[in-house]
Amino acid sequence: MPTILLTVEYEGTAYCGWQRQAAAPTIQAALENAIAVISREAVTVTGAGRTDAGVHALAQTAHFVTGASLPPEAWRRALNALLPDDIAIINAEIVRDDFHARFSALSKAYRYTIVNRPPPSPLARRTAWHLPRPLHLAAMRRAASSVVGCRDFAAFRAADPTHAASDDTVCRLSRCVISRRGDVLTIDVEGNRFLKYMVRNIVGTLAEVGLGKRRPGEVRTILESRDRRNAGVTAPPHGLTLVAVTYPESDAPR
Repeated sequence: MPTILLTVEYEGTAYCGWQRQAAAPTIQAALENAIAVISREAVTVTGAGRTDAGVHALAQTAHFVTGASLPPEAWRRALNALLPDDIAIINAEIVRDDFHARFSALSKAYRYTIVNRPPPSPLARRTAWHLPRPLHLAAMRRAASSVVGCRDFAAFRAADPTHAASDDTVCRLSRCVISRRGDVLTIDVEGNRFLKYMVRNIVGTLAEVGLGKRRPGEVRTILESRDRRNAGVTAPPHGLTLVAVTYPESDAPR
């Protein structure tokens, strides 16, 4: 039975995240339902990451195992004919049997978008966080340098009373780059793994630095504290997009 790897683009506004839920629309459920219509079998689609409600993807990757003997291009065309217009299959291919969309990945890259001007942007209302007050870009960049490297990100994970002290909260970020073009500011973060809400909590903290509510050096102190209460607000989900998943060259989607 072949293993099919999909590259999926979606606007997450109408969905309660990636992961299947009993009574709510999700990306995973939409894909599994469409595959079931085509193959007449129940399958489980495994994604590289579980994006939260309202989060988007430019190139989410996901795999499934099927008994159907369709070529990859037929899968792509058939799925796009069935999926809603806010989900699209960009690529489909057959991969080795032991491939895993999540565990075979080397890194994931996210982009957070902020519209930074007094009036909001109607065109970006679903894909960017609107911050009307000016942001100090140099201060944000100094603060962002503190999260690059192998760090304990316990202070930037979701506030959840079920978290155990023994949970692995160490992640390795290879970059956190802040760019600005006109009124649009983007924060690009890439790492080997991410904790729940981690990117959004980093962005919320960097935004507070940019607004002058925190000093750039506080980010390192926050990391060392390992206490979520010391970090900034959680940036809203609609500004976040999963832009790429990197695999070893032998597994990379073509």
